[in-house]
Amino acid sequence: MAPLSFPLSSLLKLKDCAQKANIFCNVLQGLHHRPLRSRLWKRNFGAVAHGVGQLLSHQPRGKSYAASVCSSSSDGQDMTDRLWSVYNETKKQTEDLLPVISTNSVNPNTIFANNEMSLRDIEIYGFDYDYTLAFYSRHLHTLIFDIARDILITNLRYPEGLRNYEYIPDFAVRGLHYDVQKALLMKIDAFHYIQLGTVYRGLHPVPDEEVIAMYEGSHVPLEIMSDFYGKSSHGHTMKQFMDIFSLPEMTLLSCVNDFFMRHNIDYEPVHLYKDVKEAIRDVHVKGIMYRAVEADIEKFICYGEQSHAVLKKLSEHGKKMFLITNSPFDFVDRGMHYIVGKDWMDLFDVVIVQADKPGFFNDRRKPFRRVTDKGALLWDRIHKLEKGKIYKQGNLYEFLRLTGWRGSKVLYFGDHIYSDLADLTLKHGWRTGAIIPELRKEIKIMNTEEYMHMMAWLQALTGLIEQMQVHRDPASQAVVNEWIREREAMRSQTKDIFNGQFGSLFRTYHNPTYFSRRLSRFADIYMASISCLLNYDFQHTFFPRRTPLQHESPFWPEHSPAGSPLLTLV
Repeated sequence: MAPLSFPLSSLLKLKDCAQKANIFCNVLQGLHHRPLRSRLWKRNFGAVAHGVGQLLSHQPRGKSYAASVCSSSSDGQDMTDRLWSVYNETKKQTEDLLPVISTNSVNPNTIFANNEMSLRDIEIYGFDYDYTLAFYSRHLHTLIFDIARDILITNLRYPEGLRNYEYIPDFAVRGLHYDVQKALLMKIDAFHYIQLGTVYRGLHPVPDEEVIAMYEGSHVPLEIMSDFYGKSSHGHTMKQFMDIFSLPEMTLLSCVNDFFMRHNIDYEPVHLYKDVKEAIRDVHVKGIMYRAVEADIEKFICYGEQSHAVLKKLSEHGKKMFLITNSPFDFVDRGMHYIVGKDWMDLFDVVIVQADKPGFFNDRRKPFRRVTDKGALLWDRIHKLEKGKIYKQGNLYEFLRLTGWRGSKVLYFGDHIYSDLADLTLKHGWRTGAIIPELRKEIKIMNTEEYMHMMAWLQALTGLIEQMQVHRDPASQAVVNEWIREREAMRSQTKDIFNGQFGSLFRTYHNPTYFSRRLSRFADIYMASISCLLNYDFQHTFFPRRTPLQHESPFWPEHSPAGSPLLTLV
């Protein structure tokens, strides 16, 4: 089972800090009129200081606390001294509570719920293959980048100097948007606002002033965003990269742009984008990547002992299982032999390859064809999907007719939020599980003392700024502006902890990213890998946290599923 959400050791430590908590709350009371932002503090010691939490939750809005701090003086210097006194006291109390905050950490092996779901209702488990059952080393991204770069040079006569560029593993993150016409790579939040400081032309950041001038602000209108599946179609200028395989594509786009700019070469950004897209597509469609991986399986595939354990556990409990993947059978067979063993197909009731997702979920026309274990395509009409047989293409509507596997008794796992999960949850009522390999790394960063300390002070400082901004005299404004500059510097630092160019996959400062919003909409549960299922029995119910809305007061001390405050990612 998953670990308890609030360990006893933490409660004992919180009890010892209750007195400090009351003192700190006396400093913070009224700093924030919105309970959602102040919940950081209550979540850590609210279980033993519930009265303190109530104190924070019911402070009056407006100038009350600020007035109580500064009403006794009109002298500018005295006002400045008083503001800095509050600042220093708040910082001191924050530092005193950091040992308490640091005791709580998120377990990277936790399954997180966006929607309530019980495993006792699930009878059939479906899986994608790439980055769901099979996980790849970084060598694969380097391979894709190198092959696509060489295709540009050899087939499309791009400059030979591009060979000097190598794959940069930590340059991009998933979920970024690419403005095809302006050749800009950027991160956009759930409200379609660009995160300034994360806009790149080539390998170099674009100044905020230039970004604001180009977009007449930082908002990207809906009509120029990508279509439902994140693709740039006619009339749209944005492409969203949601696939893990897209990391080499983003890096190659940036490198080619960088080369042309460095050498002052005129080029058409739209054509460049299409050429890179086609080169990346050829790596997959022409089988170049598949052959390379099959030839050196140990180099490219991370050994999947835990994937095997999950499949075995499901089989032992009588669960039906199926596989639907876009990859060809030879490639999947070679990988599953390595991960599970030669009898891997015995675990699955249905195996479908080259499914052409997301078309598989929408196109009713493509029939199933059976493939022999030698790769030969049979043309007999399919009347039944049989265990031990291999099927190609087909469509979900025919799949549902032949299997009868409908509704919420089916749980399907995939890594691509659009191609794997969106249609299943919106149109067919299946339950969905998103595999987010990056999650494990980000949680480990969140659990570091550096991040927790920085985020705790950032939250407290934001509360100070919000409350004290009501003082409009020059002396007060000078102090508050200095706090604002400190806050901006800290926000940049916390972004860089995750990725120096684009920050966290899940947040743009305090807002969710566009990626994060789609994840919450299309995935009932999400996790770093399917191995997380090993921590739960098949009677377990996943409950999403009832996070208070902006106008709601929390009725219970909040904490994450694994006992950690939900610190804001950037």
